[in-house]
Amino acid sequence: MTDTITVTGNVAATPELRVTPSGVAIVNFRVGSGQRRLDRASGEWVDDGTNWFAVSAFRTLAEHVASSVRKGDPVVVTGRLRIRDWEAGGKRGTDVEITADAVGHNLRWGTSEYSRQVGARPGVAPADDQNESWSAPAVTASAEAETTPF
Repeated sequence: MTDTITVTGNVAATPELRVTPSGVAIVNFRVGSGQRRLDRASGEWVDDGTNWFAVSAFRTLAEHVASSVRKGDPVVVTGRLRIRDWEAGGKRGTDVEITADAVGHNLRWGTSEYSRQVGARPGVAPADDQNESWSAPAVTASAEAETTPF
């Protein structure tokens, strides 16, 4: 069974990119997700610890993360959760890992500028996308009125 999780938090260190001998790009980084709770006695919000996640991304996503994400950046990570218990040298612990399907800046805390990479469009193989120029369809006033939810 695979559990999907979405985590918001801050990047703990600049992501580390490496490439396997077969040419697969892999990036690894850690995300700290701070927890807050309302202290009913004082009526104040208080910090209640940080959950730490090891995040891995592969191939094009790995390259894009390495180019875009830096230490301290607020991010949103969605992916497959894996929890592993370990024991080494008389010590025990639990690793919480996310294999990322998507990573992006959390725009609640700032702005980000997007630049589309050739071959990065979902569902289109890189070879099919090489000479294609893509732009968003024009929105007419009547189409805009139909899609506005309020």
